[in-house]
Amino acid sequence: MSDGGRRIREGVIPLEVARFGAPLALGMGLQVTFNLVDAYLISRLPHETAGPALGAIGICDQLAALGTIVSYGLSVATGAIVSRRHGAGDEPGVRHAAWQSLLLVLGLSLAFGLAGVLGSRFLVADLVGAKGKVAELGAHYLAVMLGGSFSIFLLLHLTTLQRALGSSKTPAALLVLANVLNFVLAVLLIYGPGEAPAIFSWGPAVASALGLPRMELMGAAWATVLARVVVLVPLWVILTRRFGLFGKGGRGLVDRAALVSLWRVGWPSSTQLVVRIAAMLVMHSLVARAYTTATDQSATTALGIVFRLETMALFVGLGWGSAAQTFVGQNLGALAPERARNSGWFAALYNAAMMSLLCAAYWAWGGRIVAFFDSDPRVVEIGVSYVAAVGYSYVGLGIGIVLGAAIQGAGATKQSLSLDSVVVFAFQLPVACVVVFGLGAPLERLWQVIAWTYVAFAAVYVASYRRGGFLRTAAL
Repeated sequence: MSDGGRRIREGVIPLEVARFGAPLALGMGLQVTFNLVDAYLISRLPHETAGPALGAIGICDQLAALGTIVSYGLSVATGAIVSRRHGAGDEPGVRHAAWQSLLLVLGLSLAFGLAGVLGSRFLVADLVGAKGKVAELGAHYLAVMLGGSFSIFLLLHLTTLQRALGSSKTPAALLVLANVLNFVLAVLLIYGPGEAPAIFSWGPAVASALGLPRMELMGAAWATVLARVVVLVPLWVILTRRFGLFGKGGRGLVDRAALVSLWRVGWPSSTQLVVRIAAMLVMHSLVARAYTTATDQSATTALGIVFRLETMALFVGLGWGSAAQTFVGQNLGALAPERARNSGWFAALYNAAMMSLLCAAYWAWGGRIVAFFDSDPRVVEIGVSYVAAVGYSYVGLGIGIVLGAAIQGAGATKQSLSLDSVVVFAFQLPVACVVVFGLGAPLERLWQVIAWTYVAFAAVYVASYRRGGFLRTAAL
């Protein structure tokens, strides 16, 4: 038994959950900084380009996230299976599940890559309803992001495998490296040899020496994909040499039964996360259709900025949720159900504390943060109104995410899907449509619907987790 596995299954639960979960939360939070760095650099372009570009990436990141979430749901399922088998000492089963899941993720990468290259214009303009230059820029940006989606699919999958086997610090360190690379590449490709802010004055000289063009928004897309690809190399080496995955003994032909089993466990996780991202896209669509015009897209730009800030809350929650899933899976595999259950509560508590700090920071500096990306007074006003209305509910969002991941760690993925679907389809979407189209209410009322939704997530997951039915799920 590795030291990491021993601590997960035998150590003091509050201490070990904190030790294991904090690097994961940091790593997932750093993943969001890919987007925040892009937004910051793009915001320093000339205003006539920066405004529409920020609106475009706000929409496109949500669309690209749909593919990422489908893949990540399968990674979650794989992590649950691997952690349970690792906890039970079934190392051949661990290697088999890891290899078959890799084949499945590669297949998804191809499918979503083709969808992005061939259908980006339809997704941005026709499906979401983006207008004018936002739609034009967004279509090109999305084609690159989805076309290179294999990079994020594999990045999250390989880090999930490491986490399931008891390693959390190494993936976080590699994500720090990825962010440094993303920043450097983005400066070079966004500004090229042309004009750049004084703080980035080194960029044009380097870009000119390397013969790199000024790509503006498209440079941000290519920088993100390339940085992720570079980090995949050490991730692969670590999994093959340290953990013995994907070697000759662990490879094999496509095992249809194994793929079906992975899909059976994974599709509810994927669908659950798709439901959440789709709900955010619907909010984007409602704002684009009801509160913007072809010449005034301030609301779309503001929502693009604040949703990027909100994604930080989402991904930090996914980090603590990954810790909860690992502890639940390995301890159930070791036949310790109460220990599994308690670890989920502690992970949710730690994440709630982090969300409280995050929302306090957004309340205190929300206006400055939004203005940092776009100083237009109307954009700042809308962004501040969103943070004021929704910020407190990030605590509820975080609790729901972590307890949902703990339930998934037990293999009860359909249960978490059902809970999310009830909140989104029975409450959020119908109420939002009534507020916007039925009442013609101002934006602040739509923000309140989002906040109530996040509180509802916490309520239904706490009630479900307390009942403990997920602990009786069949063994994976």
